[in-house]
Amino acid sequence: MNLVLHFITSFIASAAFGILFNAPKRTLLQCGFSGMLGWAAYILLGYRLDTIYATVASTIIVGVVSQIFARTYKKPVIIFSVSGIIPLVPGGMAYDAMRNFVEKEYNTAIQLAAQAFLISGSIAIGLVLSEVLNQIIRKIRMPRPKKVRAK
Repeated sequence: MNLVLHFITSFIASAAFGILFNAPKRTLLQCGFSGMLGWAAYILLGYRLDTIYATVASTIIVGVVSQIFARTYKKPVIIFSVSGIIPLVPGGMAYDAMRNFVEKEYNTAIQLAAQAFLISGSIAIGLVLSEVLNQIIRKIRMPRPKKVRAK
């Protein structure tokens, strides 16, 4: 039951961010689905992997799903990828880091800030890797046309 609640709330959060991001109304379900899939991967991989690795893997999944949705619905990839990574963004951790800085608990604050920075970097790495994967697949699928020589 707890996993179902995670999936539903991540879907709602991603779709709601799609509304804030001014995504077309027809893409809101796909935005929510990409966020839900990314969060599901993060939760399920988080049991076995470190947070950073789970974030990279789930962000790659969001990127691949976003590429598929972009091709299928003929919309920009950024609509689906930005909405999809929203559940993965460590906003609460960054807030706690700043709160600890204000409360002069510097050791805890630095640990939280470093963790938030690493998670944010892993999100960026995951998106870049998914784009590289997409480019490799496109090059394999689309052979170059043969040059025709003029006589």
